[in-house]
Amino acid sequence: MIILIQCTDQVGLVAAVSKVMADADLNIISMREYVNAEANRFYLRLEIADGDIKASQVEEQLLKVLPSNCSIFINTAVKKRVAVLVTKEYHCLGDILLRNYFNTLGASVACVVGNHETLRSLTGKFDIPFHYVDHQGLSKEAFEEAVSAVLKGYTFDYIILAKFMRILSPGFVAAHPHRIINIHHSFLPAFVGASPYRQAYERGVKMIGATAHFVTDTLDEGPIIAQQIIPVNHAYSIKDMVTLGKEIEESVLAKALQLVLQDRVIVDGNKTVVFEN
Repeated sequence: MIILIQCTDQVGLVAAVSKVMADADLNIISMREYVNAEANRFYLRLEIADGDIKASQVEEQLLKVLPSNCSIFINTAVKKRVAVLVTKEYHCLGDILLRNYFNTLGASVACVVGNHETLRSLTGKFDIPFHYVDHQGLSKEAFEEAVSAVLKGYTFDYIILAKFMRILSPGFVAAHPHRIINIHHSFLPAFVGASPYRQAYERGVKMIGATAHFVTDTLDEGPIIAQQIIPVNHAYSIKDMVTLGKEIEESVLAKALQLVLQDRVIVDGNKTVVFEN
């Protein structure tokens, strides 16, 4: 059982939560806490050994000892499921499918949905359902309705945008709050939107990077989960940067998925608290 808590900070919170666990005869395997003193916010991640008590009972007892504005998330699921949205680029999808095949993803891939047929054959090699939803001639709303219709046929915890090169509408995002994860080919907040490597090349940067973040209504400005950078110099062409960028995109997305799927990320406004270990 994983428990994530965020609330206003006050003296004695760790002791109070620990007492709830002890009274319920639950063994704490790990406990990580963080206090944002400036915002007076308290964050806690608990890993609890399996016990006889139900999650609803644990939450009920926690609510009695925590501040009234607290947020509690309890996960008892053994393994999560993800849906993946793609366009034409294969590298991030390929990495996800390989990790899924060797049971190192931390979740199972329920389906892949693409607005091009390009990645059907790759997905098929791993016996994962692939659904083609053509966006040509459709409004954004009609296209997303078609995608949503496909997704309704599956159970999933998160939607992964594995180089899905379309901007989602506020309505679609609102239907999956903090459940859509995007990999952006830039070290945000620099070079948002399209062609970030060309932007980086023209600016003459000395490093490029990638950012995995939750999707919100504002383009490429959702809560950041993970980022990485790699040094470059004047001798790197745009093509060189793109090649390196694909490698770092795979790495960053894999790291972000590991953190999210292990319930190590707490979203608070447009920021995240990440308990890496």
